[in-house]
Amino acid sequence: MFLIEKTGKTIEEALRFALIELEATEDEVNYEVIEEPAKGLLKIFSAKEAKIKVTLKEPAIRIAEEFLNDILDKMSIFAKVNSEIVGKNLNIKMEGKDMAVLIGRRGQTLDSLQYLISLVVNKDREDYLRVILDTENYRNKRKETLEKLAHKLAYKARKMRKDIVLEPMNPYERRIIHSTLQSNNSVSTRSQGEEPYRKVVIFLNKR
Repeated sequence: MFLIEKTGKTIEEALRFALIELEATEDEVNYEVIEEPAKGLLKIFSAKEAKIKVTLKEPAIRIAEEFLNDILDKMSIFAKVNSEIVGKNLNIKMEGKDMAVLIGRRGQTLDSLQYLISLVVNKDREDYLRVILDTENYRNKRKETLEKLAHKLAYKARKMRKDIVLEPMNPYERRIIHSTLQSNNSVSTRSQGEEPYRKVVIFLNKR
């Protein structure tokens, strides 16, 4: 439940009741006063209470952070989690010690966590949110590494006059390779194979 109405003798009391039911803090909600309570002498003649409508801020952020923090607790890893929605992306950043454990070999652990969070966040949503989980700026560093690799292997394909098949990559990393070489007049790229072993192939353009 992400939207409720509550009454109380005062607006503050109604808000307190709502926060208890939502298990949230005041900075996690927005509220709108529907009815003001009776004031002054009117209190003597009226039992009118305050009525407010309380809405949790973007549910996706709350769901994602609760799910991720639960996983981190079970892994005995303390990390500060910050999230924001930009367009159709839910960007989540983690800060703390032992972040290398969360990244894993070539980002595999980070990708797995990102996938799980995406499943949870988008379970009941009509508008799909793309989850991007990052720590220690790994995503940008990996992007730069893949761009350099793409140029290096494109040169190798031209020099050796043969196709170059890369190691299996996830869809995000394959897109980086495709995008990096799309303006290269000498080579083109395609993907082949089935997930999770799908690979990028760099091949020479016919002349």
